[in-house]
Amino acid sequence: MKPSADRRMAFAGLAALLASTSACATQGSVTRAGANGGTDLSGYLTPAELSRLSASVPAPAPDGSPEQAADRALSDRYRALEGSDRWLLATAHAELSPGLALQHFDCALGMRSAEAPTPRLVAIFKRVMADADTVTEQVKARDPRPRPVAVDPSRPACQRLSAASRASSSYPSGSAAVGAAYAGVLAAAQPDRAEAVREIGHQIALSRVVCAMHYPADAAAGEAAGRATFDAIAATPAFQADLLVARSEIAAVRATGLTHPGCAAERAALALPTP
Repeated sequence: MKPSADRRMAFAGLAALLASTSACATQGSVTRAGANGGTDLSGYLTPAELSRLSASVPAPAPDGSPEQAADRALSDRYRALEGSDRWLLATAHAELSPGLALQHFDCALGMRSAEAPTPRLVAIFKRVMADADTVTEQVKARDPRPRPVAVDPSRPACQRLSAASRASSSYPSGSAAVGAAYAGVLAAAQPDRAEAVREIGHQIALSRVVCAMHYPADAAAGEAAGRATFDAIAATPAFQADLLVARSEIAAVRATGLTHPGCAAERAALALPTP
C-alpha cells in the first residue's frame, strides 16, 4: 500500500497542509486545545447537559468478549494502510486545534480557509471542542480502555507519542467527537455542503483508526458522541447567534474563488479502500 511515485507527486498539493500540522501532530495523541487544553472560552453547554451526554454513551465491549475480539481484529487489518496516502492524510488529521482544523474541510467547502480571517468560526470551534472533549473525557474516566498502540507497543502510529499519550484511554475517541462536532457546525453554516463536510468529519474519525490510536468501536462511539453534543449545542441561543456571523465569514472565504491545493491529494487518499 506504499504510494507510487505518481501518487506521491499527487500528494505534493497536500504539502502545505502537512507542513502546518506535522510539527504539532507528532507531539501527542492529538493536537488540540479543549476542556483540558487551556482555551479561554467555556463551551456552550451546562455541566448538567454535559453529564447527560456522557451518561448516554454506552460502555465499551467487555474484555474477552466476541465484540472486543472482532474490534481488535478489524483494527489489525488497518495496518495495511501504514505508509500509504491514507496514512499521510491521517497524520494531517491529527491536528484539530480550532485555529487550524478548518483546513481539513476546505475541499468539502470548495474554498481555501487561509485566504480570509474567520475569528468567530474559530471561537465557535473552541467552544464546541470544549464541550466534546468534556463529554468524552468523562466517559474515558468511567470506562477506560487501552489504545491499540498500548496493547501492541510495536505497532507504529502516524505520529510520535509520549508515554502518557500512549497509555491514555482509547474509548470513546475524543478526536472523532471533535471532528463530528466541527462537521455539524459547518453543515449548519453551509447546508449546501452538509453531506460533504459530514463525510470529512467521519474521515477524521477513521484517521484515528488508521493511526492505531483508536479501535473502530472507539471511533464510532466518539462520532456518535460528537453528533449528539453538536445537536445539543445547536439548540442554544448563543450558538445560533454565533452561527450568523460564521456564515458570513465562510461566505467571504468562498467568495475569493480560491480552493485548497491539496484537494487532488485528498481525493487520492480517500479513494483507497479501507478494511
